[in-house]
Amino acid sequence: MVPSGSIGLALWFLIFFSLSLTNPLEARGHFGRLAGKPPQRTASDGICASSVHIFGYKCEEHDVVTQDGYILNMQRIPEGRTGAGNPAKRQPVLIQHGILVDGISWLLNPADQNLPLILADQGFDVWMGNTRGTRFSKRHKYLNANQPAFWNWTWDELVSYDLPAMFDHIHGLTGQKIHYLGHSLGTLIGFTSFSEKGLVDKLKSAAMLSPIAYLSHMTTVLVDIAARSFLAEAIAIIGLAEFNPKSGIVGKLIKGICHDANIDCYDLLAVITGKNCCLNASTIDLFLANEPQSTSTKNMIHLSQTVRDKVLRKYNYGSSDRNMKHYGQALPPVYNISAIPHDLPLFFSYGGLDRLADVTDVKYLLDQFKFHNSDKMDVQFVKEYAHADFIMAVNAKDVVYNQVVTFFKRQA
Repeated sequence: MVPSGSIGLALWFLIFFSLSLTNPLEARGHFGRLAGKPPQRTASDGICASSVHIFGYKCEEHDVVTQDGYILNMQRIPEGRTGAGNPAKRQPVLIQHGILVDGISWLLNPADQNLPLILADQGFDVWMGNTRGTRFSKRHKYLNANQPAFWNWTWDELVSYDLPAMFDHIHGLTGQKIHYLGHSLGTLIGFTSFSEKGLVDKLKSAAMLSPIAYLSHMTTVLVDIAARSFLAEAIAIIGLAEFNPKSGIVGKLIKGICHDANIDCYDLLAVITGKNCCLNASTIDLFLANEPQSTSTKNMIHLSQTVRDKVLRKYNYGSSDRNMKHYGQALPPVYNISAIPHDLPLFFSYGGLDRLADVTDVKYLLDQFKFHNSDKMDVQFVKEYAHADFIMAVNAKDVVYNQVVTFFKRQA
């Protein structure tokens, strides 16, 4: 178990999904970039142009402004390739990515293996969110991304501002309740948002892949060592408001940890996320050409607090006085996941080899729903899956996505 007092662990949780570390580490495991092969299909012209239109689907780019001024980029795939069906009856689905990635992470396989396109072909009106700080959501009405103030946020703000802005935009255009699907951090902000009940009037159902909320049992040696050797708070002290994995600092740190601890980091993805069963090397190469994305250092600190406290709280400002100023109480308010309405249809899918959404933590999360209406909750356990399999596995359509489609259609 990772030591509960580790305040630097969140940094590494955020690093875990970056995968850009292969270059500094010169790792050549089956997640490494293929020698001599140039990056392909980068999203310089936008996600629709690079990763949806090329498969023959309609796609729209939308900009949404949050109440605190961030301009978020979204993609809409309004119909399947054939365009069949009544547009007025297509139910909207919002797909929310995990940490250090953006919406393109759902679109790296052939069309018949990509979840957004599968949902579109099944008659859904598909929307993809891109949270603040990612490449196409690095804009603000008044702030510039090179200003520290731009990065003054944590996942609290994703809960309070980003998701509400996306929901309001989709609901305003479609007039329909929304199916929500999250992966990793996308599940955390979903759980906490819905527990606050601000979005449930616009919510039809929720599907959570590799669900995370409680993070006390992540099983990787790198986490344990990094937690004891690196403090996320120190990053803020030296003035780095933006955490950018492409800066090279992260790779050097991991390389040093692997060397000093004599850890075999040849296949770093398996070391960090668990041994993913079903990833295609060319998909990983495409992933590396497009990811990772930046987040805020303050967000890293908040995640480390989540691990240390073993409870879901809003950001802790470090003193009772400062917390009192922000919240009117000495400790930050707690998110109560069990407050999610008991009649909300929920689907969970988690993996037996996932080192991030560890089985023990997921079971504790599921226990928060012990009073949920049993006929409104579906749980899938995929023994051979690890963290990345849920978004990039070549067999995810057969193993997970078809189950998601069936679940959403059942709520019609």
